[in-house]
Amino acid sequence: MSYKPILIVAGEPNSIFLEIFFKAIKIKTKSPIILIASYKLLLLQMRKLNLKKKIKLLDVKKLEKYSLKNDMINLINVNYIQKKPFEKISKKSNNYIRESFLIATKIIRQGFTNKLINGPISKKNFLKKKKLGITEYISEKFSIKNYAMLIYNKDLSVCPLTTHVPLKSVSKKINKKLIIEKIKLINDFYKERLKLKPKIAVLGLNPHCETVSNFDEDKEIISPAINFFKGKNYNVSGPFPSDTIFLKQNRSKYDVIIGMYHDQVLSPLKTLFEYDAINITLGLPFVRISPDHGPNEHMLGKNKSNPLSLIRAISFLDKS
Repeated sequence: MSYKPILIVAGEPNSIFLEIFFKAIKIKTKSPIILIASYKLLLLQMRKLNLKKKIKLLDVKKLEKYSLKNDMINLINVNYIQKKPFEKISKKSNNYIRESFLIATKIIRQGFTNKLINGPISKKNFLKKKKLGITEYISEKFSIKNYAMLIYNKDLSVCPLTTHVPLKSVSKKINKKLIIEKIKLINDFYKERLKLKPKIAVLGLNPHCETVSNFDEDKEIISPAINFFKGKNYNVSGPFPSDTIFLKQNRSKYDVIIGMYHDQVLSPLKTLFEYDAINITLGLPFVRISPDHGPNEHMLGKNKSNPLSLIRAISFLDKS
């Protein structure tokens, strides 16, 4: 059986990603790995961390001809000028990151692979205000408007209905159609990818699902969206108060918890599982995953960063 390669965009050059990449590729995989990064920067960081690894340089135009190997780094070089292994994160790396994603997009469109991992990106430096996160950035590259962010752990996953949205804007963004779309994406992903009909819990927006305001989002928007699935082949319930859903006896009843905003569900999940989770973008014509952590600039060069999330991402994609 031939396994398609796992394509990895290193992302922000001054992040902990290459350090955890070196640690993660020690695991054995059936799928070969292709890294899109700067050759010179790779060498700089390897010297800094006292690492030795053979590097095989690849030409994008000749990928079909290469025999990819797992005992070396299969590298597509993206030029990036840097004299030191680590610098402060700035807009200097924007063109490098953009070029890396362009190469990855081209390779995926050619059908060479359908597996993508990207390292963390500094959103405030790289993205325009209208593109609030890499989830949105990649979805736009493939003209996908209906997508979802699933923070996945085999025991419990979460999905924020709104992703990188300021808290003051959340109530304006949620609607019945959006909730229904996210539930369908999650249900389809679990059934097709994991061969499981997921048990999905939906959280309310307001504390205790109650409000003194004239408009009650929990009753007027969230409850009708959940009721839409009654009598259909879905296992959806709610809305539930977010302050108790993550108690052990409650969360154990569900595979996925959908929240109305980013930190409503990501904060408790990261508290529970720390690095043992991955960020999967649902709705794309391929599987895109990112490790569930940021650039972590203050840990650069210390060789103490935990690679578990990247290992989980590689292992997940290696199954197909």
